[in-house]
Amino acid sequence: MSRWKFVGRTAELDRLQAAVTGAQGRRGIFFAGSPGIGKSRLLREGVDALPVEEYAVWWIAASATTQAVQFGGLVQVLPVEQPQGLSPAGILRWAVDVLQQQAAGRRIVLAVDDAHLLDPPSAALVHLVARSENASVVGTLRDGEQIPLPIRALWTDGLVDHAEVSPLPPAETARLLREILGCQVDHASSERLGRLSSGNPLLLRELVHAVTNSGESSTKYGVWTWTGRLELAPNLTELIDIRINQLTPGVRTVVELVAFGEPLGLRLLYRAAEQADVETAEERGLITVAPSDRRVDVRLAHPLYGEVVRRQCPVSRTRRLQAHLAELLEGVGKRRREDLLRVAVWRLDSGTAQDPAMLVDAAGQAFARYDVPLATRLARAALDADGGFDAAELLATILMFADRPAEALGVLDAVATDTGDEERLSRWLTVRGMVSYWGLSQHSTVEEIAKRGGDLKDHAAQARVRSFEAIMRLHRLDAPTALRLAQNVLDRPAASIAARELARCAIAHLQAVQGQLCRSATAVDLVQAKVASWRADMPYLQLAVELARGTRLALSGDLSGIDALVADEFADLADAGDFRLGSGYLAILRAYAARLRGRSDAALQAALGACAVLATSRVYAGLAQSERAQAAALRGDARQAAEAMAEADRIHAPSMAVLYPWLEQARAATFAAGGDLAGATAHLHGLVDRLRVDGFAGHETLVLHDLVRLGEATAPTGPTCSDGSRRTVAQRLTELSEQVDGNLPPLLARHARAAAESSPEQLLAAADGFLDLGLALPAAEAAAEAVHLLRQRRSPQLARAGERLAVMLGCCDMVHTPALRAATPTLSDREWQVARLAAHGETSRSIAEQLFLSARTVENHLQRIYTKLGVTGRVELRAALRTIPGHDGTATT
Repeated sequence: MSRWKFVGRTAELDRLQAAVTGAQGRRGIFFAGSPGIGKSRLLREGVDALPVEEYAVWWIAASATTQAVQFGGLVQVLPVEQPQGLSPAGILRWAVDVLQQQAAGRRIVLAVDDAHLLDPPSAALVHLVARSENASVVGTLRDGEQIPLPIRALWTDGLVDHAEVSPLPPAETARLLREILGCQVDHASSERLGRLSSGNPLLLRELVHAVTNSGESSTKYGVWTWTGRLELAPNLTELIDIRINQLTPGVRTVVELVAFGEPLGLRLLYRAAEQADVETAEERGLITVAPSDRRVDVRLAHPLYGEVVRRQCPVSRTRRLQAHLAELLEGVGKRRREDLLRVAVWRLDSGTAQDPAMLVDAAGQAFARYDVPLATRLARAALDADGGFDAAELLATILMFADRPAEALGVLDAVATDTGDEERLSRWLTVRGMVSYWGLSQHSTVEEIAKRGGDLKDHAAQARVRSFEAIMRLHRLDAPTALRLAQNVLDRPAASIAARELARCAIAHLQAVQGQLCRSATAVDLVQAKVASWRADMPYLQLAVELARGTRLALSGDLSGIDALVADEFADLADAGDFRLGSGYLAILRAYAARLRGRSDAALQAALGACAVLATSRVYAGLAQSERAQAAALRGDARQAAEAMAEADRIHAPSMAVLYPWLEQARAATFAAGGDLAGATAHLHGLVDRLRVDGFAGHETLVLHDLVRLGEATAPTGPTCSDGSRRTVAQRLTELSEQVDGNLPPLLARHARAAAESSPEQLLAAADGFLDLGLALPAAEAAAEAVHLLRQRRSPQLARAGERLAVMLGCCDMVHTPALRAATPTLSDREWQVARLAAHGETSRSIAEQLFLSARTVENHLQRIYTKLGVTGRVELRAALRTIPGHDGTATT
């Protein structure tokens, strides 16, 4: 594997730079840290950045070999021949003089890697150099090693700084993975590798080696995913064996118990091992002991220790240890909710699981934490242990959310005759309906579940079925029936909490698309307030909550709300537990928010991640591809936008017809990206008509604004009025702004009126309003339109408006939209070359020489450029270029 790109460590590099220059009164810095944490690379990057004309840099790599030789650490620096007959102090003074001569007036920098391995004379010389006025010493030290006294005295005497190099944070670990793999990394895979490496770049490197060489990874839609188990390479195992080998039997038992049981309560560990052995394991840095609520938990000091210990432990001993852990926890009582799940896993892994009811309860707990693989394993074990209907129903439900609907259907059909009472029958019907409708896209499911649900006499059982029917009918666009059914469930006192809240979610989603955003928010809050009462019964109800909430936030342009949603507990659990529908939908929301912020790169990466996660799903896969199309269109990538839209059409499930507005908006963006503006506007007008008929006023506001962005603010829309006229797009948006909740609709209407009236002042006011909401993309578009009008009118307000546009474009990255293109002056390639050089301060003669033109030709080009940009000369030119997307006014040839 090639040398990795250096990532992060900005603060450490800044400290090194300040120490080398002596700006803070220090004459150097030493970085300490664990092996592989990146100390040497940090030192190398910092030193290599120093200009050679100002600094004389000598790199010293100490080692165990040079440690045994006098001045062995400085063999790369000092001359081979040393003067004879000098005392030790004389030799040190001679060495300093040699360095001063070679520096030739530049500042001396000694960079010492692994300074703890310096021989005594070399360590003394480093200390002496550090005391020189025009010298600095920087270096690295390994934690836990004996440090030569002259080196230690450097920071104890206040000559240099001493800093600890901490593990890479998750964001930098993920960035490092992207750099080395050359593509986006699946979020769950990045989290897993980051956790196993604990932010240690060396271990991360070895892990990536192991994963890529094992064939247990794949790339889909440009997203790399680790799909299998970890196969530890020999060199990686050796790195860890250095720490955990040669343990006494007692200490090894401690490490093994923690490896199989972490986090393990300290008191519980004392019951299974000698206290002295626990203390020894902690002293050696093998385990960590830390408070957790009212319990003290013990964990391994590094996740990879567990991987190695578990691999090396014989099967018989592994099973005995796990059974022993289960017995210990059962003996003291399962006091925490998660204790039942831990005991069940230990029993299952040790082959001592005999209680199917315990396995069912544990599988339910795992599913409530959205740990789909573990929940599947426990539920299947419960079914195999004669868990009956309860185990089958739970397993089928979990398999549905593991994208295995056909298998789920088989499990359900096997217990079809066990539905003795109506409560059990209602559960069987709803799970089977969920699998058939969303898992297999069988439209007839709705009528089947409605018919069989109507035959139920038990009110609670009937309410459960009706709540599922309601949300199915909403998803297939039978909104009036969905609302009636959902309201009927809420009106039934006998309905279970889970059934009532599922029905409330259907209403909340419908309210959002109708523009009743405040009522939708209230309904979602009511559902979430009762999460403790419904999660055990119906964990997947959280998906309905997030869809209703996400739809409302997206329609209201509440980007901070989306940020909070994609960062809450559910997001973490879904990512960690491979709950793909959850993590995939949240990735779509991340892409949407990034797109409205004008961050096209982040939008595309998030959308591609969603496409990869949802590749086997029938629920949100089409939505993910449509958001990919939007992100690609924003970047001006017409080919990828068209590909994504075609894929969305191929895989979008009819059972999720309620999502059609998002897909059709993306289709219009795809048309526009490909240059078919007439097709885009015609499609949007048709979509507006459809949304008006469906009563989806929330969506209609966004689609009407898309028409404004395409220059259609004055175009007629909607049915013909009694006087034979039709409303314009701007008038319809104004009308809707009084019906749809939130701060965004009035702002959209303001933009539409400003565009219809060709008012630069109002366009800039609308742009400022968008920017206040964090919506940098529509802000830049509105400001660009204002600048375009001011440029045409040769207005004196152009410069100030251009400055505001430049600020808004500065919030974006690569953005290419029809609105921005329409407002951008057209310069030829030659004019761009001349404009950039002139803006950078080059004279006409200099430009002529660089471009092989005559000075007169350059002047002619400049006059045409000034005319097109609405400026009068070079002074205004650079600022004018900053108002053009993708151009910052810097000089290029």
